[in-house]
Amino acid sequence: MDGIVFKVRENSKVINKTVYIAVGLRRDGKKEVLGLWLGKNESAAFWMSVLTDIKARGTEDILITATDNLNGFTDTIKNVFPESKTQICVVHQIRNASRYVVWKDKKAFTADMKHIYNAPNQEAAKAALEDFANKWDSKYSYAVKSWRDNWEDLTVFFEFPLEIRKIIYTTNLIENLNGKIRKYTKNKLSFPTDEAVMKSVYLAIREATKKWSMPIRHWGIVLNQFLTIYEKRVRL
Repeated sequence: MDGIVFKVRENSKVINKTVYIAVGLRRDGKKEVLGLWLGKNESAAFWMSVLTDIKARGTEDILITATDNLNGFTDTIKNVFPESKTQICVVHQIRNASRYVVWKDKKAFTADMKHIYNAPNQEAAKAALEDFANKWDSKYSYAVKSWRDNWEDLTVFFEFPLEIRKIIYTTNLIENLNGKIRKYTKNKLSFPTDEAVMKSVYLAIREATKKWSMPIRHWGIVLNQFLTIYEKRVRL
């Protein structure tokens, strides 16, 4: 689940609105867009309406979600799909943590973060976080705090085999689609109505998804791992 911000005219003003997109993996390993939703802000009520809509249209279960730390999303998904696990995108976490790091520190700072998310397991990742904190907390305490505050949802991927980790630790599955949407809509500085922006995004998705004809890489291995881990929840 991720969002793209567009400028849309409303009541004689141009304001930012976000089109949220949900992409899932089907049982055959092929990607599928589950829906589009337009919103001014993220809230528990908004996510409740989105997730209820997804469920009402036939999604029976969600094993794992990957998101950009969307405000209120993690708590809400547990109300609608209580058995789902939520992984905050590590790539977004790296970007957010590095946002205010001065240029001369950035290379060493990002290299030290790599020891956290490239660790072989959660225990090693926790030790790497402590090393990271000891080195950088005095200078960039906000970055260390963001890792600690979101630790539980940032490290869900460590619970799974490597093939599944590569799929869920980041929202790259949807980022590539977002890139194509931005390319398709880049000439529009703003949209006159909500309907106009939704139509443009829909048309961009329709073109981009024409190439979604094959399962993701190593799907056979991944599916067998899911069948083992979620024996009672995954049906072929």
